[in-house]
Amino acid sequence: MKDSTLVSKSNALIEAEYTLSLVAQRVIVLAIIEARNQGDLIKAGGLLRIKATEYQQCFDCALPMAYESLRSACDNLYEADFSYWDKDEVGRDKFNKSRFVQKASYVKGGGYVEIMFGSEVIPLITRLSEKYTEYELSQIKDLNSVYALRLFELLMQWQSTGKTAPVLISDLRSKLGVEESHYKQMCDFKKRVLDSAVKEINDNTNIKVKYEQIKEGRKIIAFTFKFTVKKTPKKPVINARDPDTIDIFTGVTDKGVKAFKPMTIGQITFFASLIAKDPSFNSSENGLIAKVGESDKDYQMRVQRSLNDYENQVKWLDYLLKHNFKTE
Repeated sequence: MKDSTLVSKSNALIEAEYTLSLVAQRVIVLAIIEARNQGDLIKAGGLLRIKATEYQQCFDCALPMAYESLRSACDNLYEADFSYWDKDEVGRDKFNKSRFVQKASYVKGGGYVEIMFGSEVIPLITRLSEKYTEYELSQIKDLNSVYALRLFELLMQWQSTGKTAPVLISDLRSKLGVEESHYKQMCDFKKRVLDSAVKEINDNTNIKVKYEQIKEGRKIIAFTFKFTVKKTPKKPVINARDPDTIDIFTGVTDKGVKAFKPMTIGQITFFASLIAKDPSFNSSENGLIAKVGESDKDYQMRVQRSLNDYENQVKWLDYLLKHNFKTE
């Protein structure tokens, strides 16, 4: 993929009700990235070309399978609709039904597909000044089920807290794309949908998630989800030094660093907002240099995404300590 591999969606689209295959959802993700990289073209409702080689590279599959995936995604996307809630001009709740694409083309022997997003979709992936969700493509590339991908996106709305609000069973089923006739029994829903999605996320992404049941009497009526960013495994140190040695960069002993637990989601959000405004951080090669023309909000979000990596938390520990972060 070219340039940024950041996926951005409005929360309305994240929470929309629809049923799509895994490959169709992957193609939408790639198209959103392509739209961002093309800039103004998407605003005019332009065609977005997704190559089989890009699909192969991103999702680690054989090229013939990538070709077939794109072809089947075209059929699925053109037939699929979705529904979502937003507000009218005076703030009243408005229920909308629309289609993902107004055109989907597969070129036989061309090794690519072209899609044109529907007019309702374009503002949901481009006008993201308010409620929206972002994540990197690398975070979902190894997810191989529809339910795991949908659940991961739902969780990413709550990155600042690491905990969701209670989600009613009916809402969760619709947001995960579980068809009405499937897994009606709670034991089947938990086993076939929820538990398998949670396990896949825990095994293949940068977060660790668990859920809690909310009951009314003996009946389960809702779920809440909690998640934390995983600690990145550190490479073994061959030449160890005195654990009480004070590091010249962080001012913390090795013993202190070893006791340094990964930051919580809330800490990452809070301290990202602080160090992003620190001139010694945003202009130093030891920190994260701001890009020319990058807005303060975009830069802060880039710092926040980088802090999800435990190695960066350790690397920037001196800046965190400067803003009263506690390692214990």
